[in-house]
Amino acid sequence: MKTKLGELNTSETARFVEVCGPLFERSPWIAERTVARRPFDNRDALHSALCETVTQAAVDEQLTLIRAHPDLVGWAALAGTLTSESTREQAAAGLSGLAADDVRRFTEYNAAYWAKFDFPFVICARENKKDAILAAFPVRLANTREQEIRTALDEIAKIARLRLYDAVEEG
Repeated sequence: MKTKLGELNTSETARFVEVCGPLFERSPWIAERTVARRPFDNRDALHSALCETVTQAAVDEQLTLIRAHPDLVGWAALAGTLTSESTREQAAAGLSGLAADDVRRFTEYNAAYWAKFDFPFVICARENKKDAILAAFPVRLANTREQEIRTALDEIAKIARLRLYDAVEEG
């Protein structure tokens, strides 16, 4: 059941963090730092405030946020230890139950990406499907680390927006 934005605007901090913490993968600190900016006029204003918290964070905190994301079709997915949100998102992109060749391709791309950038490849899986994601790996591997940090944070913002719209309704 969705939480009403009005409730979040007046709730205890713990409730705000309970609802908004999971919007950013394993990073409740974003909600904790944003709660004081209430009230929010709408979900877009809440999303903007949360993303501004990320933008204002130190680079090492941003990297920790990026690294909180699992590899697509990585060990956590194969072991079944993803967050419920990530499990749904990877399934929506057609990344569950892949053939061995596809799993191998993801494994190789993930390894190359980690070797170059020292963080996982992050893409909004709900806005992409398997073939588009596989096609994005070589394109993004050509980027600089700074470009990829910015791209990863942009993709995380997209993920958070979709999660927010799943969790919170206007009103």
